[in-house]
Order: sequence, then C-alpha cells, then structure tokens
Amino acid sequence: MFRLNLKIALRNLWKNKGFTLINVSGLAIGLASCLVLLLYVAYEWGYDKQFKGYENSYIVYTNQQTSDGEASYAWTPALMAPELKAKIPGVKYASHSTYPESHLIGLGENRFKTNAVFADHDFLKILDYKFLKGDAGHALQNINSVIITESLAKKLFGSEDPINKSLRLDNEDILNVEGVIADVPRNSTIQFEYLMPWALFEEKNSWVKDMEWGGMFCLSIIQMEKNANVNAITSGIKGIYKRNDKGTKNDALVHPLAKWHLYGDFQNGKSVGGKITQVKTLFILAVCILLIACINFINLSTARSEKRGKEVGVRKVIGSTRKMLVSQFMLESYLLTFIALVLALIFTEVSLPYFNRLLNSELTIDYSDWNVWGVLMVLTMFTGFIAGGYPAFYLSAFDPVSVLKGLGKASGTSAWIRKVLVITQFGFAAMLIICTIVIYQQINYIKNKPLGYSKNNLMQINLIGALQGAGKISVLKAELLKTGAITNVTSLSRSITKMGHRAFNISWPGKSDEESILFNYRNVGYNFMETIGAELVAGREFSPDFKDSANVILNETAVKVMGLKNPLRSVVKWGDVPATVIGVVKDFIVESPFEKTLPMIIGHNDNNSAVLLVRLSPDKNLSQSVLQLDNVIKKFNPGFPVERNFVNDDFENSFQNERLLGTLSNWFGGFAIFISCLGLLGLVLYMAEQRKKEISIRKVLGATNLSILNLLNRDFIKLVIIANLIAFPIAYIAVNKWLSSYEFRVSISAVPFLVAIILSVLINVVTVSIQSIKVAKANPIDALKYE
Repeated sequence: MFRLNLKIALRNLWKNKGFTLINVSGLAIGLASCLVLLLYVAYEWGYDKQFKGYENSYIVYTNQQTSDGEASYAWTPALMAPELKAKIPGVKYASHSTYPESHLIGLGENRFKTNAVFADHDFLKILDYKFLKGDAGHALQNINSVIITESLAKKLFGSEDPINKSLRLDNEDILNVEGVIADVPRNSTIQFEYLMPWALFEEKNSWVKDMEWGGMFCLSIIQMEKNANVNAITSGIKGIYKRNDKGTKNDALVHPLAKWHLYGDFQNGKSVGGKITQVKTLFILAVCILLIACINFINLSTARSEKRGKEVGVRKVIGSTRKMLVSQFMLESYLLTFIALVLALIFTEVSLPYFNRLLNSELTIDYSDWNVWGVLMVLTMFTGFIAGGYPAFYLSAFDPVSVLKGLGKASGTSAWIRKVLVITQFGFAAMLIICTIVIYQQINYIKNKPLGYSKNNLMQINLIGALQGAGKISVLKAELLKTGAITNVTSLSRSITKMGHRAFNISWPGKSDEESILFNYRNVGYNFMETIGAELVAGREFSPDFKDSANVILNETAVKVMGLKNPLRSVVKWGDVPATVIGVVKDFIVESPFEKTLPMIIGHNDNNSAVLLVRLSPDKNLSQSVLQLDNVIKKFNPGFPVERNFVNDDFENSFQNERLLGTLSNWFGGFAIFISCLGLLGLVLYMAEQRKKEISIRKVLGATNLSILNLLNRDFIKLVIIANLIAFPIAYIAVNKWLSSYEFRVSISAVPFLVAIILSVLINVVTVSIQSIKVAKANPIDALKYE
C-alpha cells in the first residue's frame, strides 16, 4: 500500500508541476529561514554553558543605592572572592579576575595586541577550558607564567611546541608558556587569547593591594557545591559589604552564569531581561515564517480541492476508507516537505558564511550529531503535519455522491479558510514592515540626537607603552601640533565612548547622609572642552596658567543633583579631598548614547590619562594627516603598534544590536513577504483558471482589460487591507514595548503604518496582476469554443 501511495503521490506532484514548484519553493525558503534563525537562537541560548559546573556558577554583582533607585553591575572589589570562599559555607570556588583588556604579547618582531585576562587559580576550576598542553592543576600559580589559546600559539610559534617557551608582555615582562587551551568559544562572555596570574597583575599595579571594599575594578565568579543551599548562600552574600565596611550602602547579589549574557539588564536589584528579548523575537519570527510557508501549502491544496474532490469520490466508490485517503494526502505533504528540507539545507549552508559575518557568530550544522538529525526530523514532521493536516482531513471528508454529481463544490466551502490564511500571511508581513521601520527610526533618532560635542574629525589615540606619563604626554602633544595635521589635542583618563569611572564618594554643601548618587568621573588634560567642542555655560576650563590639581568642572546634571545655585567656587569633596568648582559644562554624552546623562565630575590629572583626543584639521587631507600622526607616535613608541580610532566610528558601533535586529528583520521579513507572494501567485493561477470562462464572457460583452484586472485584484486587496487593520494594533503594542527599554526613544507616528498598508497593497497588486494580465489578454474564443 505504501508503494502504491508513493507512486500516486509522485505522479500527482509531477502532473501539477507549477503548484509543486510553488509549494516546494515556499517550504524550502521557509525552512531555510527557520533553520538559520533557530541556529542563532540555539547559539545565543548556549552562551557560557560550555563549562561542566555552569549550573552552579554565579557572577557576583554589586548593588548600589542611587537617587533613581538601585544600580547593579558586575564589578566588585578584589577582596570579594577570598572573603566569599573563607566565610560563606557552600561556596566551592571563588575567583577574581580582570575583565578582558588588550596587551601586547610576543617575542622579537612577532607581536600581537590582543585580549588578555589576569586571574587566580580558581578561575580555571570554575571555567574549565580544555587544556591541549600543560597541567591544568598547577596553572596560574607561577607569577611569570602565561596560558595561551591554540590560535595564538599558532600565530606565535607555528607548528613548534610552545610549552616552556618565553614571551614578552608589553615589551617588559618575560613570561613562560605553561599551557595551551582550546580557543574560547565565541558564545562565551569572557573573550581572551591568553591568561596570566593575578599575582602578576598586583605586581604591575601597586594600587591593587591598597584597594579596600570601595574599589570596584574586578570580576568575581563563584561556584557552589552541588547540594549547597542556594538561599542560605544568597542570604550570606547579601550582607557582605556591610559586614566589612560599616559606612557603605552597597550590597551584593549573585546572578547565574548561564543567564549573564541573556539576562544582563537590572532594575532595582532584579534582573529584568536583556538580550533574551531579541532571542525570543527571533524565535517567534522563525516559527511565523515557517507557518507562512505552511499556509501556502494549505491555501493551494484547498484551492485545488475541486479537482482532487473527484479523485476522492472515485477512490471512495471503489473501496478506499477515509484513513487510507488521509495517509495518501499526508504522504504527499511529507514528500514535499522532505524535498523542501533538502533544498533548505543547501540554502542554509550557502547563506551561513554571510550570517556568521553579520552576527559575528559561529553558526554551523553538525551533521555528525544525532541531536541535529533529531531536530531536523521533528521539524520535518511538524512542517509536514501543519502543511498537510488540514487539506488531508478536509479532502478525505468529501461525500462521493455529491462530488461526482458536481454538487457542493469544494472550492466554495473552503473559500473562507483561504481568506483567513491570506489575512494571516499579509498581517504578519505588515507587522514586520512596521517593526523594521520603527527600528530604523529609533536608530536615526539616537544618531541625530545632539551629543553636546562634535564627533567629526575627532580621533582617539590609546596611550600605551612609552606614551604613558604626564611628562611624555606633554612632549607628544607638542610634536603632534607641530605636524599641522591637528588643530587641538587633549588627554582623557578613559575613552569618551567607553564606560568610564563611577563614584559614590562625592559630597557637597547641603548633602544629606541618606543621599547616595552615582557620579561619572573623568580626568582630562588642558584644552579638553575646546578640543571636543563642548560648551562651557559658566566659569573656565583647566589651564596651565592656574594650579588646577585641586579644581573640578561639573556638568549641568551634577549641578542640578547637588542643588547648587551658585556652583562656581563651591567646594565639593571627592572622597576626602576637597575640590573647588571652576566651571560648569553643558551636558555632553559619554559612553552610550542610549542612556541618560549621569552627573559628571571632571578633574585634571595627566598622570591618569589613557587616551589622547585630537581634532584633525578640516583643511588637510585626512589620509595624509593620519599618516603624519602615525609617524610621530611610532617615533615615540617604536615597540608598540599605533592604536587609534575615530570617535565617529565608535559611536556608530554603539548601534550594533539595533542595526543587527533591523538587518535581520529586513532579510527575514523579505523572505516572509516573498513566500506570501508565492502563495498568492499560486492562488491567482488557480482562480484565473477557474474563472476563465466567466472572464471570456465578460470580454465578449465588452469588458476592458482594466476592468478584468480590477475584478481579479479587488477581492485580494480587501483581504490585504483587513490584514493590515488587524496587524496595526498588534504591531503598535510590540514596538511600544520594545521602545520602552530606551531612555531616549522616538514617538510612534503614522508613517510606519501608512508605509505598511501602501507597500502590502502594492505587492499584492503587482503579484496578482502579473498573472491576471495574461488572463485578461487571452482570446475569449479559446475558452468558449466548446460551449
């Protein structure tokens, strides 16, 4: 029986090549889109889950009271990890480490500037990276040791064994390679190419040992015993700050390592989501695109039900049961789905390199993994059942006598189902159009929001190696100005586009003991305001004509928070050090353009500078100016590569997540619309065939081609308009919820909704008219000559 059903299914598919092609194409594109999105969802979901004990591993967060509530971030004092391990029962391992930061590593001329982490021995017990060479049990215990990844080992040593070979760190420290680990997976939050002992970090930075519980500069990770009482441990950790620093209002909380990437946003000490919103959105998008492809199959199957109805009638008369007919139609559905799956796998493999570059990921289909085949099997069965289930049960229910007599035509009884499905398809397409437009409106809104300074022709140069130190910085500034390639130069303690330093220990006249306000702070050099183009609203900026080491500048938000009516010459305290306010600067955006401006206090200290900010001359050739700057920096710092970047480029990179979401919406929204058009084209093909005689009679009676086109388009346009009207409120709720996560957001206008309805109607008209023109121009004699 199976062989007979298979033979009949193949004959039916071959006989109706046009409908088979449309169905297979729609299902293949739908399955390929679904596969790519599910691969990305699985990749994101797998973040930080490569380690054996990840279920019991936690990131320690510091929770601080602010005027706006509570601020939580994964920065802790170096004293946190040893205190947790010693005092909290149930904590198996506790590690402190630096966040990944670029350092120069190599030997001789073979050097690379790449990410490194300083960590203690427990770091490798919690995050059990795979050791390819070396002893994991004794790693990171020798102060002059280093562990490198497999990729870095190949770049530095080629095919040689790197164990016990020497490398030079930042052209200063000689380190012995004691281990090689497998490359860190890209879906791991902590990305580095080599590890060094925490003891080396302390030796290179003498201030580390002097930092008490108020110094937040490292990452702390703990791993609990398998049977530990999590609630008891959490309760013990919560009061750890107050037990060690009586005057603090800080608190600590733990956040699961497995949720660090996806649930990284906090409000008032509680995780409120994060990238999980984007992952959920893409998962829903994957399911919806697949359902749209299935809807095509259902639409075309029910549209062709009159022809299949006679087949059903004959087969029932000669003894076929409904069960046998259902199995026949389901076999056709699964056969189509299998062919589509093969094509989808080809499409997926071809497109994965592009999407890996776009997503900065490592999406692959591991055909040796039986779990992959299980997922593909489930996906095929699900798609085949959804696509073929309704047509199979619908067609097998026909009454043979009525169908063979030509009564109760199936096409009429299934028309309302087809209408509902077309509305569903185009409603989803309209929602995607609206969401995509709002995403790009939000990006443009933030990009065009005033920054408070001019980012054009503004470049940042990292101060590394021989460029560090106040004396060297002043000489470097003078040499750079001599080139004529720049108009202004200043120094800054932290990149203007990266997260800076934060402080709670700022006090001012009239501050109450209960107030705890988070300040952003930077140390800057002379001519800072002039270089970046910020506007001083009162006072002056730092100048070599004054002794400004004990003076500060506030931004407008800081003045408002402090409630200073006459801020100039007011004395504020930065920790225990008094400082006089000499200027007030108009608020300007540092770090993220999406977040509201924090109160900022700006001090003057070239010794604490990490970057130079230079304003390139607009009258000079840009490439030539950059080359001149590079030559000066190389002369001062020959042992290090030149590290520079334009502020404008960094600013653009801050929109990466939003731009990525917009690009994915464009691609897969386009696929959804294309699949819908394929289904619509198939329906039009069948409807035009069914109404060929009606159209011919109308033409004989004087109907024009335009009126025929209007006749065929009218019903579909109605469905598309209804689809948009249903989609509008759903899309509004979705984009409003997405926008609510931004401090600064665009208002939702009528433009996206108007574009959606115009575009969907236009697509509908073009798709329907492509086939309708052929029917309208056909000679009516060909359809009526046998009547």
